[in-house]
Amino acid sequence: MLLLRCPLPFLLLLLPLGSRPQKLPTRDEELFQMQIRDKAFFHDSSVIPDGAEISSYLFRDTPKRYFFVVEEDNTPLAVTVTPCDAPLEWKLSVQELPEEASGEGSGDPEPLEQQKQQITNEEGTELFSYKGNDVEYFVSSSSPSGLYQLDLLSTEKDTHFKVYATTTPESDQPYPELPYDPRIDVTSLGRTTVTLAWKPSPTASLLRQPIQYCIVINKEHNFKSLCAVEAKLSSDDAFMMAPKPGLDFSPFDFAHFGFPADNNSGKERGFLKSSKFGRQTSPKPRVDLHRVCIGNKNIFTVSDLKPDTQYYFDMFAVNTNTNMSTAYVGTFARTKEEAKQKTVELKDGKVTDVFIKRKGAKFLRFAPVSSHQKVTFSVHSCLDAVQIQVRRDGKLLLSQSVEGVRQFQLRGKAKAKYLIRLKGSKKGASMLKILATTRPNKQSFPSLPEDTRIKAFDKLRTCSSVTVAWLGTQERNKFCIYKREVDDNYNDEQKKREQNQCLGPDTRKKSEKVLCKYFHSQNIQKAVTTETIRGLQPGKSYLLDVYVIGHGGHSVKYQSKLVKTRKFC
Repeated sequence: MLLLRCPLPFLLLLLPLGSRPQKLPTRDEELFQMQIRDKAFFHDSSVIPDGAEISSYLFRDTPKRYFFVVEEDNTPLAVTVTPCDAPLEWKLSVQELPEEASGEGSGDPEPLEQQKQQITNEEGTELFSYKGNDVEYFVSSSSPSGLYQLDLLSTEKDTHFKVYATTTPESDQPYPELPYDPRIDVTSLGRTTVTLAWKPSPTASLLRQPIQYCIVINKEHNFKSLCAVEAKLSSDDAFMMAPKPGLDFSPFDFAHFGFPADNNSGKERGFLKSSKFGRQTSPKPRVDLHRVCIGNKNIFTVSDLKPDTQYYFDMFAVNTNTNMSTAYVGTFARTKEEAKQKTVELKDGKVTDVFIKRKGAKFLRFAPVSSHQKVTFSVHSCLDAVQIQVRRDGKLLLSQSVEGVRQFQLRGKAKAKYLIRLKGSKKGASMLKILATTRPNKQSFPSLPEDTRIKAFDKLRTCSSVTVAWLGTQERNKFCIYKREVDDNYNDEQKKREQNQCLGPDTRKKSEKVLCKYFHSQNIQKAVTTETIRGLQPGKSYLLDVYVIGHGGHSVKYQSKLVKTRKFC
């Protein structure tokens, strides 16, 4: 039976004073779908259309009333109210339909204000009431005819809500149906991943309607509706710019709810102009909440989570034809703890090799046996940059990114213990060497200039030789240069794979060695040395490496240089 079929005089009772008479859609009319898409149709209206979900706004402690009409007895009826970001109090009641006009003998209808008061001043028979933030339903297979009133109130804050009413609940079924077991199962749990599984909605498996599943992940609580998620994801409590009290509005203006935006209607009515109608709201930081829609799969692995952290998971089945959704029973799970790693003990003045997996971390401990004024940490990152943190008795002293060779000198403290945390690169595994000492003169790693590139002079290139230069330091060190012939198609990617700075000259063939020499300069501006490498073949490519060797025997490799001799001289 129809919710909205009623005579025109009575229809006027349902509209605000000053509104033009509107032709309400009924389920018998072919134009119903077209009218529902007309965004201007339900502006400033307290009428609930049959078979369409509406979205609206409540100001705190300001009640709102909606009407609809059931013309005949024994009519099926279903009403669904969805709170979004605050609990609601709502009540559904019914009262008998009044006479269409009291002055039938004279042919003069009652004045409009008198007819309206005749309806609104009467208390109807209460059918159902609810208070809370659950999606709640009123369903009746046989409802009496009459004028139905839906009263809503929010006592906590301004809030958004949705209402759906229909007289054909059996055939409509706009909300996806839940399976007999609507729970979400956690099938696998890791340190950074959680695998979820759920039973498919019968709306998809039996009725063959288009259903997609949307997962919501957060750290606070479970959600009972998808519009509650949308409200939380919005930048402020109002969810959108709130209209001025006394002016109702239609959600059809807004693309938030699955309807295309219409710039003209928004401008004409001014709903989005905060200076005229909107309340000023202060933006809030984005919440740690994520939503992902995964199609019609019923198993999904959530990744990139934090270890030893509790997460809440909600699943919503969304009918892509109606854009209406139903919530599964949410769940929660705590990811596993990080595996407790063994702490490596550092010995004073001894170099320790450390290997770190991709995105991994290693912990080292240094406990000097004697009192000390200063402690020095020397770090040599062999590949990509690594992160180093140093804590003394729990207090953070140092947090730095290290590339190449770096040295850090910290103030000492009697009986202090140092905890070093090394975090690897996201690109791949990391290798490094680290030395801790309380003796300032005990330095195993050689000092390096800021620029460790090798420069080749193109004008000095011949068919059998190339001339190169590199920077040194004020400290006297030993430099060794090596060459290796490579193919013409040798590229930067291959060179990058061979850039392990911790591999010393002892890993090279004797035939690749060119020479070794000592070099330094007290004037750092003049700490440059050149070398001509002879005995090369015409038109061939060579990879050149320079190693600087410190007093403790540890070496550091400069950046490799690819050179090519002239083919014709």
